[in-house]
Amino acid sequence: MSGMRRAPRPSRGPVAIASSPWIVACAGLVVMVVLLIVALGAYRGQSPMDDGAPPATLPLPQVPGAPTDSTQTPPLSRSSSPVIPGLSPRATGLPPSAPVVSPSPRVEPVVVPTSARPPTRAPQQAPPPPPPPPQQQPAVSGRYRVVQRFDGGFIGEVLIVNASRVDRGWTVRIHFGGGRLVTSWVEGAPQGRVRQFDGGFTYTSGVSVPAGRSVPLRFHLEWAPTTPRGCTVDGVRCGGF
Repeated sequence: MSGMRRAPRPSRGPVAIASSPWIVACAGLVVMVVLLIVALGAYRGQSPMDDGAPPATLPLPQVPGAPTDSTQTPPLSRSSSPVIPGLSPRATGLPPSAPVVSPSPRVEPVVVPTSARPPTRAPQQAPPPPPPPPQQQPAVSGRYRVVQRFDGGFIGEVLIVNASRVDRGWTVRIHFGGGRLVTSWVEGAPQGRVRQFDGGFTYTSGVSVPAGRSVPLRFHLEWAPTTPRGCTVDGVRCGGF
């Protein structure tokens, strides 16, 4: 027996801790309390302000036209005026009103006395046009007529009248548009010259007509109309047809 070793006895400390778990829990709780106290002390040591200082306030936005110092800003007060529709409750001004139109001054008519008025002039009428000059009667004129009618022909006459104060010669030109001239003559005077053309003839006097007198030129036509198409004495149209 003396030669055998004795086994060492186990330590009772770890065994006691393992067999008592409440001891571990109490130790952990103590450690947590210590750590919390240390953290609070460190936080207070970092704060520059005392515990009795008021909490910091956030800066308010400044309104244009308002004082910059926040301490001088008067507190907002509730307005006792009625709320006008269309305005915000925070608005303090009145809505823009319609422009006031002042009545235009009445213009009194100016009465001008009759004595001061300029005399009115009647509108001038345009003078009447001058009367046309009297038509001068041609010196020699003619008048046509039918003296006698018969089967196949007739006898016509051109009376030549001299309205001037001197003796005048004359020329008759007459046109019927057809027919045949048988003869022509001047009664009681020398005969003149005759020149025929298609449908008519021209007679030039052989003697002048005295002033204020008349001479008949007569002619015999066959198969011709009794009304001539044209008749002139010295270029002046005959009358009577």
